[in-house]
Amino acid sequence: MTSLAKLLTQKQQLLARLEEDPGPNERAELERLLEKVDAALSSLQSAPSGMTEDQ
Repeated sequence: MTSLAKLLTQKQQLLARLEEDPGPNERAELERLLEKVDAALSSLQSAPSGMTEDQ
């Protein structure tokens, strides 16, 4: 599985957990993790072609 696919799967799981109406502490942690995933996705978009494949 590519890094991109892993990040997209992780993002989908985090968003699903946010929809479950978590408490404030868990919500803050989920939002922090989402920011981290979004940053990683942004860095992959700017990576040269072929660099997103796991080897």
